[in-house]
Amino acid sequence: QVQLVESGGGLVQAGGSLRLSCAASAGRTFTTYAMGWFRQAPGKEREFVAGMHWSSGGAYYADSVKGRFAISRDDAKNTVYLQMNSLKPEDTAVYYCAAQAGHTQTVPGGYNYWGQGTQVTVSS
Repeated sequence: QVQLVESGGGLVQAGGSLRLSCAASAGRTFTTYAMGWFRQAPGKEREFVAGMHWSSGGAYYADSVKGRFAISRDDAKNTVYLQMNSLKPEDTAVYYCAAQAGHTQTVPGGYNYWGQGTQVTVSS
């Protein structure tokens, strides 16, 4: 069983930055896993934000966050990060970390494991 724990959400003014962390199960190798960040705003469907394959490091981004967000990983800490810069009010949502063994996916159904989510609120 893969466990994912997100942290780092909070309230920030428009134009500010936050870094989200996703700590994956200790003692487990994630080199064959794809990791993704999704978000869900009230009344909206869960949408893809960013994703990467743990071993290759190749990253994918939603058009709405390209140039502002960056996904990265720390192998020693088994942690994936989402650096969010130039935040906008429309980035307000609950952000979820997800993992699945295989290729990077951009749809929620492509992931088997999910964290509990962390709230990000961007004020105007």
